[in-house]
Amino acid sequence: MNGPRRAPGDLLVHLRRARDHADRHYREPLDLDALAAVAGLSKYYFQRMFTATYGLSPAAYVSQRRVERAQDLLRATNLTVTEVCTAVGFASLGSFSSRFREIVGESPSEFQRRWAATGAPHIPGCFVFMWGLAEKRASEEKREEKPSS
Repeated sequence: MNGPRRAPGDLLVHLRRARDHADRHYREPLDLDALAAVAGLSKYYFQRMFTATYGLSPAAYVSQRRVERAQDLLRATNLTVTEVCTAVGFASLGSFSSRFREIVGESPSEFQRRWAATGAPHIPGCFVFMWGLAEKRASEEKREEKPSS
């Protein structure tokens, strides 16, 4: 059978939980163990079912999500490629650049230059970092406020 397979409904709930977690926490270190734990599944079963359902391994999914966010930052801010790399959760500039080129078809620098040539205004990087810090604090406070059952 070619293409992603469909998982049973109850399994999809667990897979979506992990995918949604990856979408929200893409900046953080996310490995197979962490995502499988969020899904409540063994890591090898999770790996197989996630890949079969979404057509990408969990690692490839997280990497793709990070590159998508990097594209947003490179288009709309004055951050350097290195700042964007760390802001989206990549550990090394080399892995970021090669994965970016693989997905987008050009290097992050080329992408940024091409978008800068359009003359669109850029959000100062300091605002981006302040907003990210405020967003992180708000989510931490929200977690602390949850009443224990």
